[in-house]
Amino acid sequence: MKLLFLNGPNLNMLGIREPDIYGRETYAALEQYIRDFCGELGIECEIFQSNHEGVLVDAIQGACGKMDGIVINPAAYTHTSVALLDALKAVGLPAVEVHLSDVSRREDFRQVSYVRLACCKTFAGHGFAGYRMAAEHLLSLAEKG
Repeated sequence: MKLLFLNGPNLNMLGIREPDIYGRETYAALEQYIRDFCGELGIECEIFQSNHEGVLVDAIQGACGKMDGIVINPAAYTHTSVALLDALKAVGLPAVEVHLSDVSRREDFRQVSYVRLACCKTFAGHGFAGYRMAAEHLLSLAEKG
């Protein structure tokens, strides 16, 4: 199984940006965490982060025919990006939405997720572990056929 782990704006600032919400671990630590559990689970992974919406759309489109699924933390684009939603729908790959924080307990504007409309599952508020939960969910879907 090959998975694309896609991270949106400001995730490159993990450990610096609002550590009381997002934790004190860095983006490099998140990347290593993903690589480690993917190795354990026998998953090939590609990890990508961008602060630019169009670049994220390009990455989703680039996964078509190359990846078996997408784990996406769209960050702030969760609440604004019809473009990411349309890209996920266009490629038709199973996708899981991930958020480090529990967005359901945050500001009103964070209650809307356009991306969720193209995702089979959402994990929020589990920190880094949400990425593993997402990968395990996609792996279980693949095993069920």
